[in-house]
Amino acid sequence: MSPPVIHSAPPLKTTPSARRSVADTLAPLDRLAASSASLIAKHDARFQMDGAPYVLPRYLFIGPRGGDEPIRVGLFAGIHGDEPEGVHALVQFLTALERRPELAAGYCLFVYPICNPTGFEDNTRHARSGKDLNREFWTDTRQPEVQLLQAELAAHALQGIISLHTDDTSEGFYGFVSGATLTESLIEPALQAVEQSLPRNQDDVIDGFRARNGIIRESYEGVLRAPPQSHPRPFEIILETPKAPPEYVKEAAFVLALQTILTRYREFIAFAPNL
Repeated sequence: MSPPVIHSAPPLKTTPSARRSVADTLAPLDRLAASSASLIAKHDARFQMDGAPYVLPRYLFIGPRGGDEPIRVGLFAGIHGDEPEGVHALVQFLTALERRPELAAGYCLFVYPICNPTGFEDNTRHARSGKDLNREFWTDTRQPEVQLLQAELAAHALQGIISLHTDDTSEGFYGFVSGATLTESLIEPALQAVEQSLPRNQDDVIDGFRARNGIIRESYEGVLRAPPQSHPRPFEIILETPKAPPEYVKEAAFVLALQTILTRYREFIAFAPNL
């Protein structure tokens, strides 16, 4: 059954000339999905803003069989509309998986490349409603994008959640971790891999939180995460790239980090029965 159409409160007005195209950005993925045996485009999660219809773009990538049950991981980007690096990185990542599906062996990846379509169009951090969507999760919000994403998070019982962000105040790559106890063992190899092209943020305090070796164990309230009642908790990782480096460097760093995390987690799953 298709998700319901969700209506929002009256939005704030924006300047049309500032808008970017969601459809153009995701066109490469839609073309791939049209003939792919692994990639499925799902554009039936709809909402309305300012009387206009919008879609929360969703993609499903089913890797080659790698075990009894596929590992369910969600990849999220663009919840802040002025952070396109993560959006383009997910497009590149899925394109790479289409060429080499064995990289996703054993996985079922639920991919949400533009979680804030109106903010992405307008190149603004907030949605057109004026809300920072990454402070609205599991707060009884009325924001339609968040309601749709919460329904996805609840329905798929993900074993892992990875979100991509950009920090214009940081000079290095870093990440937030929470959830499953093995999460820190997943992010550390990813940070090491990224250091080939971007420095790691080694500050003791990052974004107002205590940090160690570029890893933060706290977070803001209302960020995108699994339902509070989820048990067992999935691993939850937020990757943050600095704003200053060239786009292609940041996007490549995200792609490398994602592949490193998925490879490492698959190794953990394979090893678990022997523990």
